[in-house]
Amino acid sequence: MPLHFFDLVGVAVFAISGALAAGRRRLDLIGVIVLASVTAIGGGTIRDLLLGRHPIFWLADPSYLLVILAAALLTLAWVRVARVPWPTLDVADALGLALFSVTGTRIAEAAGMPGIVCVLLGSITGAAGGVVRDVLTAQVPAVLREGRLYATAALAGTTSYIVLARLGATPRIAMIAGMIVVAALRLAAIRWEISLPAFELRESGTHRRPD
Repeated sequence: MPLHFFDLVGVAVFAISGALAAGRRRLDLIGVIVLASVTAIGGGTIRDLLLGRHPIFWLADPSYLLVILAAALLTLAWVRVARVPWPTLDVADALGLALFSVTGTRIAEAAGMPGIVCVLLGSITGAAGGVVRDVLTAQVPAVLREGRLYATAALAGTTSYIVLARLGATPRIAMIAGMIVVAALRLAAIRWEISLPAFELRESGTHRRPD
């Protein structure tokens, strides 16, 4: 499947995630579309700016904006007629993270970036839109929440893609495997509250009371 297809699917899934988050915050129609848009294209926009790609992907191809609008409106229609299962937002977010992280890595690779830079830019592509969404809805970004493995899942999946590609796997196999790693880690972290060890600063001695 072409890279553009995966990119459009990632935009659609992240737009759904943004629309659902807007619904939880009881935003109006404009708020839903804005939140769906920044969630869907925020990470890719930052990636393109860092890579110096001009015009930015959604300016060069308006089909991205049409997909965002369609996904947001379909989500609105769906929630009007049915109750949304509680994990839907997390599942949509995990799938969007998986799709965008790996496609972002592939785009950076096509631009001639070193492997470690591809991993970082891919992770930014996947995670940054969700960060903007959470900030706009006054929540702690998922990337910073305990027991979420958000950035960790993106880094693991993008690294898996780079390793498999370097070992000679076809782009399709490497991309699908990387996406599976991201989605599986993210959903497992949500289901079983898996987290990395927390850093805690331990200080000794007495503290001088400020004057």
